[in-house]
Amino acid sequence: MNNQNDLAPYYGAAQGFDDTEQQGFSTADIIWAVGIWSVILTLSPVIVFYMLMVA
Repeated sequence: MNNQNDLAPYYGAAQGFDDTEQQGFSTADIIWAVGIWSVILTLSPVIVFYMLMVA
């Protein structure tokens, strides 16, 4: 009998991942988050000033 679950590939086994997920954030995750937040916090006063001058 053909089952719908047979049609979807399971990529976890093909890539060698096991069932235990890695906990916590890596150093690259923290650097990426700090970089994004620094850009947001740096540009927000510029955007607010622009909106006040244009509006």
